[in-house]
Amino acid sequence: VRRMIHLQDVVKVYRVHKRPPGLAAAMRALFHRTYEEVRTVDGLSFTIGAGERVGFLGPNGAGKTTTLKMLAGLLHPTSGVVRVGDEVPQRRSTAFLKSITLVMGQKQQLLWDLPPSETFLLNRAIYGIPEPQFRETLDELTNLLGLAPLVSKPARTLSLGERMKCELAALLHRPKVLFLDEPTIGLDVAMQRVVRDFVKAYNERFGATVLLTSHDMDDVTALCPRVVVIDKGRLLFDGPREQLVHQVRPEKRVEFVLSKPVDAADLAGLGDVLEHEPARVKLRVKPGALPATIGAAMARLPVTDLTVHDPPLEDVLREMFEATSTAPEVRAP
Repeated sequence: VRRMIHLQDVVKVYRVHKRPPGLAAAMRALFHRTYEEVRTVDGLSFTIGAGERVGFLGPNGAGKTTTLKMLAGLLHPTSGVVRVGDEVPQRRSTAFLKSITLVMGQKQQLLWDLPPSETFLLNRAIYGIPEPQFRETLDELTNLLGLAPLVSKPARTLSLGERMKCELAALLHRPKVLFLDEPTIGLDVAMQRVVRDFVKAYNERFGATVLLTSHDMDDVTALCPRVVVIDKGRLLFDGPREQLVHQVRPEKRVEFVLSKPVDAADLAGLGDVLEHEPARVKLRVKPGALPATIGAAMARLPVTDLTVHDPPLEDVLREMFEATSTAPEVRAP
């Protein structure tokens, strides 16, 4: 598989002016300023192949958006190697800019007082898209996203979800690399599904590489078989999503639906009880004890249905960040 995104020992340092509050300190700062260095990315390395969909995860302030901006050429690394395909992003060559797109859920490119169709035409001119390709791609995106009723309305009259659908039409130039920063933030459940389905369909149709950051783990679960996790600008994990879950939280969750209520005493010895409602029980069970626990529950409880699943990714990441507050590096083999 061709290497599409590559970072090697990347560091990004900001020089930040710092002073105490107060008028006297402000006056002193006019003549003598004190600076400190802040490392937002600290020796980060990973590689993503063409066509992969990868979740890029970490707490607020971990360095995710800074990394995306370096990959998009908006920021220059202080040191290290950044490559997207065969291009150096900070050079911002025409070939590079035509090969990527950066969609940020909290920012927009639509012209506020004009309909999205005008923004699409502007993009066509910027990227030099031939007329036949422009019409073909616009028709595809219109069908995939249901844009037909929206493209002639001023952008300011569109809802957040409608604007995000039009933002995704920024893919008119058929980029090979998609950097998506919180693309579903603020959207309702139905619109989140539309965005996820579109990203997956685009990836499969054009073989595009997708690097996605999101605090909504449903986005990651739906789209990303692989995850890269960072904290304090350092790599904590790089590997299959399921491996991360099993490494941090190897236990299983078992949920039983019951035909009648049971008492707490009836659940003794079955595992850690996470939830107990009159006709529903959720247990945390160690992997080796799963068959015995299910057998005992079936024999003891009036079970009508059961499901077995891994712990939620949110819980796994929260525990990981708490356990690695000193940031020891954990890499998948």
